[in-house]
Amino acid sequence: MGEKRGRLVEPMDLDLSEICGTKHAVACTSGTTALHLAFATLGIGPGDEVIVPTFTMIATANAVRYAGGTPVFVDSEPETGNLDPGQVERAITPRTKAVVPIHTYGHPADMERLLAICAKHGLYLVEDAAEAHGAEWKGRRAGSIGEVGCFSFYANKIITTGEGGMLVTDNPDLARISRNLRDHAFSEERHFWHKFTGYNYRMTNLQAAVGVAQMERIDSFVETRRRNASRYTAGLAGLPGLSTPVEKPGFKNVFWMYGIRLDETAFGLDRDGLRRELAERGIETRTFFIPMHLQPIFFKAAGGEYPVA
Repeated sequence: MGEKRGRLVEPMDLDLSEICGTKHAVACTSGTTALHLAFATLGIGPGDEVIVPTFTMIATANAVRYAGGTPVFVDSEPETGNLDPGQVERAITPRTKAVVPIHTYGHPADMERLLAICAKHGLYLVEDAAEAHGAEWKGRRAGSIGEVGCFSFYANKIITTGEGGMLVTDNPDLARISRNLRDHAFSEERHFWHKFTGYNYRMTNLQAAVGVAQMERIDSFVETRRRNASRYTAGLAGLPGLSTPVEKPGFKNVFWMYGIRLDETAFGLDRDGLRRELAERGIETRTFFIPMHLQPIFFKAAGGEYPVA
């Protein structure tokens, strides 16, 4: 079915696999569909549980449901906002099949502990690296550490194709199956012959052209963000009640977002008041994600307490 494949899609696959240090990459229509392909390829289905942070964009949890699985929500670490490994281990049941850390706002999750937990319990580790293009843990690029890594190229991401996504892996079988599923699961045996349920998740040639042009500049994009973050941190240092992002030893934070937190009593102003003051000075801000356990679609099933999120 080569007539439907843009000639620049494969070069974009090769570019990101080289950047991440993986053997394979599969371009698709969004970060959400990359996650769905990952779960479908790994065989996640009805009756399976997938552990995800409650503090995330809803796409992560929705993709689990697309595959027929059940998202199980876990609280975050206070410093980074990433998935708390201690909470992950307590959430594992006989039905758990995978753990999905999000590298929140560009700081990689605690991969050492999460890898050990997944190895101990025989679970897949699927990285949601939508916010972490170029981020690193111990010199390894985000997305290359688990069985599968998933990226978003949405309009506000470090690399953008307007809409778009990509799955990366070292496993040739996962790559082959993902490529097939993203293209309606066409069979090579016979034209318009299908043995599996596939999806229309192909990236367009136009999107790939936009992406390829940016891939060679990813290091400069990341360094600009890191330089800006350093300026923010220096300028905000010492303000009572205001916490700035961290970069833990052995990690490289790419600061997709520069998230601050307030102790409103110590700071003397609440969040919305600060946002109004900044807006009057032409400084744009946005609020953090609303946790999944507070979302109407999930709060009845979520249960538990999530004090950090």
